[in-house]
Amino acid sequence: MYQTKSYLKKCMLCPRRCGADRQNGEKGYCGAGLQPRAARAALYYWEEPCISGSKGSGAVFFSRCNLSCLFCQNYKISQEGFGKEISITDLGKIFLHLQDQGASNINLVSATQYIPQTAEAIRFARANGLTLPIVYNSNAYESIEALKLLDGLVDVYLPDLKYADNKYSLKYSNAPDYFYHATRAILEMYRQTGNPSYDTNGMIQKGMLIRHLLLPGLQEDSKKILRWIRENLPVEVPVSLMAQYTPLFRAKSCRELNRRITKREYEGMIDYFFEIGLQNGYVQERSSAKEEYTPEFDLSGIE
Repeated sequence: MYQTKSYLKKCMLCPRRCGADRQNGEKGYCGAGLQPRAARAALYYWEEPCISGSKGSGAVFFSRCNLSCLFCQNYKISQEGFGKEISITDLGKIFLHLQDQGASNINLVSATQYIPQTAEAIRFARANGLTLPIVYNSNAYESIEALKLLDGLVDVYLPDLKYADNKYSLKYSNAPDYFYHATRAILEMYRQTGNPSYDTNGMIQKGMLIRHLLLPGLQEDSKKILRWIRENLPVEVPVSLMAQYTPLFRAKSCRELNRRITKREYEGMIDYFFEIGLQNGYVQERSSAKEEYTPEFDLSGIE
């Protein structure tokens, strides 16, 4: 815990580098404190097939977030902070309990603000019998320095590369220079894990899967993101085009975001995916754009 506290004395874990003294109770931009805070730890079946499989992914949904997305489907925990503080040891025990339930992996959902604590929890769990792959499920707004704390601990990185143009990242997520930081982070993730490898059941064991959430009206921005992926990473790295966008939270008051993507937008991006030479990945059906796919945050597996 001593090493963890040293990183939180002047918090620089994400690109905001707000310098909050979390060790002594100060909270920075994300609102996270010293202890990890989570709202749900349970089997989750709605990730990509190579993540969820038939057994479900052992998803731990962390509270707070270093982005402020107007459309966040998990706003109850990311923006409003619902959840419960837990010790590093208890977090490690949660990982072990999910393994006992038959999870395919341990899926850390939005753990950026707790990277040092999570790293210690992984070490504790592995020392006590954890053998499952660790999946780091991220908004990609990460710092290289913080990601290096996870080197050798995370098996699979699952970043969502959201924006190419800074005007959108600022307007919709209040994230300055998002693309600069996110792309550098993704290259670091690839350096750590390399090309994906799978078991005999097609479950990813090592590597990276890049997500991109399709937003209404941002087709040209999405094309820039896909081109960057094609030009900077091997085609073996799978890409998941997500069509689940639903206008939730503050997006309902934002004229251009207050709708789902159209069939034309959806099919156009699929065509472009193959047009530029991307080969591997997943496409979400437009029917997935429903509120019922949002998990119920009720402290399951936490209390």
